Amino acid sequence: MKIAVLKEHADGERRVAATPETVRKFAALGATLAVETGAGDTASIADAAYRDAGATVGDRAETLAGADIVLGVQGPAASSLTGVSRGAWIVASLDPFGTGPDRGRARVDDYAAAGYEALAMEFMPRITRAQSMDILSSQSNLSGYKAVLDAAAEYGRAFPMMMTAAGTISAARVFVMGVGVAGLQAIATARRLGAQVSATDVRAATREQIQSLGAKPIFVETVAGIEGEGAGGYAGEMSAEYQAAQAELVSGHIAKQDIVITTALIPGRPAPRLISAAQVASMKPGSVIVDLAVEQGGNVEGAIAGEIVDVNGVRIVGHRNVPSRLAADASALFSRNLFNFLSAFWDKGTGRPVLDAEIGDAIRLTRDGKVVNARLLA
Repeated sequence: MKIAVLKEHADGERRVAATPETVRKFAALGATLAVETGAGDTASIADAAYRDAGATVGDRAETLAGADIVLGVQGPAASSLTGVSRGAWIVASLDPFGTGPDRGRARVDDYAAAGYEALAMEFMPRITRAQSMDILSSQSNLSGYKAVLDAAAEYGRAFPMMMTAAGTISAARVFVMGVGVAGLQAIATARRLGAQVSATDVRAATREQIQSLGAKPIFVETVAGIEGEGAGGYAGEMSAEYQAAQAELVSGHIAKQDIVITTALIPGRPAPRLISAAQVASMKPGSVIVDLAVEQGGNVEGAIAGEIVDVNGVRIVGHRNVPSRLAADASALFSRNLFNFLSAFWDKGTGRPVLDAEIGDAIRLTRDGKVVNARLLA
């Protein structure tokens, strides 16, 4: 069983899909590891570290030749996988709903035509036994943390209250919109930095989570939101009545905030709009908004992917691929997710992983030359 680890070529992608730690663990299962030269450079992992862990390191052609499993962070174009065995697994974040060349459904169709079995790690079901395999959670956790640091860097003022002989500096007011994994980490990080934190979500069940972190919950009380989790652990879409009530509540609250961090995503759909241009205009000059959903259309009107926009003194931060801005830690967690997934299904008799129906059917996009995932066939 040969496992190939590729160097990422997507713009701005600094992560890598395996570390020396996971290379050793795969080797202990009996797999042979091949790593493309320079794959770990941007994550502070030298080629020598992979060799010391037992992998061979070579050019892309050598790495892919006869590979049974190809590991990536972002799915490689099918056209770049020359030498990979037909029937090989492509295990990565595959973004089947994305757009652009060599992305989205077109890339999935190319995998099918080439005879590869494409496994989308972001489709991992949110069930107890798959928690250690969940790339969305591990990477979102880092995104929430980094969003607060990015906000602090742009804010230009202190976060905690400071009492000095020259007078008192008030604590920064931070408002987190969307209390999933990223939102919870953002709350915790902002609190650690000494900010006065509030948060909101459409799921009423998150109120206790917000309070447990020492933040103030901001919820619409007059209209029912979503009780508990939506499908797959995500929030669903809000009713028009709830959206209107939330917009009114948030408008009054947001004008008093120094920093707002938005994290709301709906899988397979554009990100919901949470902050309008009018609400941005209501904020004080020097305020900062960090939109973690900017690559899926954005939660904030006026946010631009890959840019920091200044709107009348309010800075809207729209960094792309936020986990990649913490490449070493993000790679460590991502690679463990991949190892935990493959090792959980490793069959010692055949020397390869054998998936079950519950997880296999959820993440498998292509097989035997066909697109087979129900979410893509609906």
